[in-house]
Amino acid sequence: MFAPLPLPQLDQNARTLVTDAVFNHLQQQVLALALPPGTKISEVEVAKQLGVSRQPVRDAFYRLSKLGFLDIRPQRATMVSLISPKAVLQARFIRNALEVETVRTAVTALTDDDLAALRDLIEQQRAAMAKRDKESFHTLDDQFHREICTRAGLGFTWELIAENKGHMDRVRMLSLSFASQDAFHDHEKILAALEARDIDGAAQAMRVHLARILDQIDRIQADHGELFEPQTGHS
Repeated sequence: MFAPLPLPQLDQNARTLVTDAVFNHLQQQVLALALPPGTKISEVEVAKQLGVSRQPVRDAFYRLSKLGFLDIRPQRATMVSLISPKAVLQARFIRNALEVETVRTAVTALTDDDLAALRDLIEQQRAAMAKRDKESFHTLDDQFHREICTRAGLGFTWELIAENKGHMDRVRMLSLSFASQDAFHDHEKILAALEARDIDGAAQAMRVHLARILDQIDRIQADHGELFEPQTGHS
């Protein structure tokens, strides 16, 4: 399942680093759906596959469970949690609140060089679309949003977004087969508003972009119901 991690020796000073490395690796696997919802995993197997002791794996499991990505059940198998529509919509609310305000600030904060860098990212996204390279597009999508935050002098907002967007990411991965084109056009509109120094236009373009998941989640849940928590609505 996993390749061994390049980790430091487990002396006292390195234990936290090892736990962080295991956590980051497992979280990436969960968010990329390499470990799909419903997958059973065990401390023993993961520790063996990653070449670490069980303690950092146990600590990483606990952290993932607190974020809602693992269900740890005493005397039963630990399982990658099913996707919670409620958690997805809460993550979208947080992201929308932060990114709409961030892009409003970015309109006046970004330099011409910053805008040129964002334009280059758009062209890289265009190339990924032409190659039907969905994974690269997903990475470039995140980079586009991150660069807006950091280049506007609001890097801390991306840190907050990254901490909260994981539940959205699993749905976004499932949407890549049909939603990449819409996301690309949204990015073009966001950048066009930034280049025009249009504060309200940039905010609206970002708002529309982040609202797409509200429709996507219904379609994805209809197609992949086994990956979602049973529920009766989005409230």
